[in-house]
Amino acid sequence: MDIHYVDLAPQAKKDLRGMPDHIIDKLESWMRAVERDGLREVRKIPGYHDEPLKGGRIGQRSIRLNRAYRAIYVVKKGKEIEFLWVEEVNKHEY
Repeated sequence: MDIHYVDLAPQAKKDLRGMPDHIIDKLESWMRAVERDGLREVRKIPGYHDEPLKGGRIGQRSIRLNRAYRAIYVVKKGKEIEFLWVEEVNKHEY
């Protein structure tokens, strides 16, 4: 099994302050699932829309927490995943 350790960068922790509870809950659910089942399995869950980013963000991936919020992460050396930030997007950005 492909088990990972998931961490939040200081910016991601800051970004989560004041966000709606359901957004925080979905991110925490994703993190627990990855630590329990492995990243490879969790990427198969269609509701998260886990996808690699392009352009200046090559090497980063995003998951959708809902239509308005994305969480950006990287897989570091070994099996550590670090969320860099959580951002609100509007319909004009996707």
